[in-house]
Amino acid sequence: MNSTSVITPAAAPLAVESDLQIAGDILSVQHLLQPAREHPATVAEFAGLARSIAANRAEWEHLVEYDATTRWYHRLRMGPGYEVWLLSWVPGQGSGRHDHGASSGVLTVLDGELTEHGPRGALTLGTGAQRVFAPGYAHEVVNDTLEGAVSLHVYFPGLTEMPMHSCSPARREHVPA
Repeated sequence: MNSTSVITPAAAPLAVESDLQIAGDILSVQHLLQPAREHPATVAEFAGLARSIAANRAEWEHLVEYDATTRWYHRLRMGPGYEVWLLSWVPGQGSGRHDHGASSGVLTVLDGELTEHGPRGALTLGTGAQRVFAPGYAHEVVNDTLEGAVSLHVYFPGLTEMPMHSCSPARREHVPA
């Protein structure tokens, strides 16, 4: 008995997406976030370290100062392969467009609101918001509000350079292409 079979292309395998691919941002997927360890080693653990420091206002609140002439910053903690910095921002104060050299980082807003100008445009970051960035990621952070703001920055490895870039993303639209 002759049987005719139809040959069809193999069905494409169903794409299995991870939680991170679906959410697009590890900080949006709460069950992937890990609590802080004594010596963090992963991005999620550094984000957890920042969240634990943010939750302990008694550790940092009394240290904050506001300086209208220059950005105020204070190294809050050091660990093996990382540093934690506390920064304050008066209204209108900004970082200028920069990257962090070979360091990755986690930026956490502790009080107030900051605007990050990055490759995808402006992003408003309120109290509790976190941003993770890789080495070489260029951005500018600005306090566009009428109130002071405080942020926490974890750099791993510790920050050894902060190259400034000539064009601010906030002003990019005014520069001829």
